[in-house]
Amino acid sequence: MFDKLKAVEERFEEIGNELMKPEVVSDNETFKKLMKEHKQLTPIVEKFREYRAAKEAEAEAKELLDAGGLDKDFKELVEEEYNEAKAKIEATGEELKILLLPRDPNDDKNVIVEIRGGAGGEEAALFAGSLMRMYSMYAESRRWKIEVLSANETELGGFKEVSFMIEGEGAYSRLKYESGVHRVQRVPETETQGRIHTSTVTVAVLPEAEEVEVDINPADLQIDTYRSGGAGGQHVNKTESAIRITHLPTGLVVECQDERSQHKNKDKAMKVLRSRLYEMMQQQQNDAIASDRKAQVGTGDRSERIRTYNYPQGRVTDHRIGLTLYRIEQILNGDIDEIVESLITYYRTEMLKADEQ
Repeated sequence: MFDKLKAVEERFEEIGNELMKPEVVSDNETFKKLMKEHKQLTPIVEKFREYRAAKEAEAEAKELLDAGGLDKDFKELVEEEYNEAKAKIEATGEELKILLLPRDPNDDKNVIVEIRGGAGGEEAALFAGSLMRMYSMYAESRRWKIEVLSANETELGGFKEVSFMIEGEGAYSRLKYESGVHRVQRVPETETQGRIHTSTVTVAVLPEAEEVEVDINPADLQIDTYRSGGAGGQHVNKTESAIRITHLPTGLVVECQDERSQHKNKDKAMKVLRSRLYEMMQQQQNDAIASDRKAQVGTGDRSERIRTYNYPQGRVTDHRIGLTLYRIEQILNGDIDEIVESLITYYRTEMLKADEQ
């Protein structure tokens, strides 16, 4: 591990020197690339330097204790420093193991979130709206930008399906574990007997794919236009601005009718299509090396029930990590950091176990 850390520190210093060169500063693309790498290496190098300082402090304290001849008070002080240094070495060593885990190349990407009502009809559609609001409020709390790509609204203000983009630093790294089936248990307003209904909503979180990452042949696309419409006649458009794109080789279909401009709808639909194809490619790669457990850690299975939101008990339970929180209102208002951090910690630990096997 230490050879790897020394190599990381050398690369960090090398980048620092490169960034001071005028020819690098004037080359916008190279400068951005190096700055990004520098930023990624910074926490590793800082933690390594903490670790090394603790090792030096431990060695100095041990040398003093081994030499003997210390008065009682000074000896107690040195022993305290020695124990503190040992504890620091252990803690920073564990943190370094996590920092050295292979990074998900998608972690810094923007995301496309797709939410679809599942079992439960109108109640599921209403909860799809609640989840969209939750993720939107979370994004706002982190100063991320949100853009609706496509929405199929219902009469009561829910969504049969809605997709939106979240742009911001580390968006995918924090939201990627949200993919799966979200279950809601509550008494619908239309229920006269007070019975609790269970409904489900499917969430998919896709990393935004660049054009260079997914090569789409225009001949493989069937593009249809139609008139957009909404619940109760909302947003009815007299022109055929809505777009439906079918990717013929895979059968993937993307629709977008949020904008009144056909051109803008096509751009948005292509973003979603590109990201879905990118996710499909990644899944195929993971499946091809499924024997390697490390490749499977943290991949979101959309068919897996991951979380239950129980309104009568004010409870939210994430089934993957056994985390239960009794503050459903705050969570649905976007306060999901505790869940996000717990999931990140859990999957990092799983990766560490897989890495050590």
